[in-house]
Amino acid sequence: MKERFQRFMAGRYGADQLSNTTLVVLVVLMVINMFARTFIINILVLAGLVWIYFRMFSRNCQNRYQENEKFLGLKNKVVGFFKKEKNIASQKKDFRIYTCPKCKQKIRVPKGKGKICVTCPKCKTEFIKKS
Repeated sequence: MKERFQRFMAGRYGADQLSNTTLVVLVVLMVINMFARTFIINILVLAGLVWIYFRMFSRNCQNRYQENEKFLGLKNKVVGFFKKEKNIASQKKDFRIYTCPKCKQKIRVPKGKGKICVTCPKCKTEFIKKS
């Protein structure tokens, strides 16, 4: 049976990160539907499962790969945004972060230095701020 399945899947796309993430979202929707009991969530879960199986059994690997790459790009943007915000929040104790009025570059300045002249490393604009 295992060999038959391997022969069946030969040349097909299989599972990827987009399929795995979609499956996790569908499981969460099914748990929500255990309490909400709505027909719309049932339809969404069924459509999602059909879509996952379509992608897994597809022989058009190039299109499925491009879909997965778009998903990973979007995921990396979202995860990167939250990592950046977490990093900024962890530095708020020791540093002030100012934005250059000309080029919008973020500049990190140590706290407790009084009034200082901040020079943007990118465009060399100088502005006075209180640290």
